[in-house]
Amino acid sequence: RVFGRNAAAVSAALRGAMAHLPVDINPRPPRRNSFEVSLLKEDGSTVELWSGIGKGPPRKLKFPQPETVVEALKSSLA
Repeated sequence: RVFGRNAAAVSAALRGAMAHLPVDINPRPPRRNSFEVSLLKEDGSTVELWSGIGKGPPRKLKFPQPETVVEALKSSLA
């Protein structure tokens, strides 16, 4: 549930920042107990916007603030 809530919050923030950007949640089976956000570019390359692997405890450190991911997205597209 925690992962789903955080994924929904990040997804909503990304859609709010860039409405034309398609957002997929778990297009492939996720790694257990991990929270990662990646940008798949048109050329097929992947840019990691956030990774909670290696963060925590506490568990809340494994999840980003949605604004942090939006800023990472904007800087990777610039």
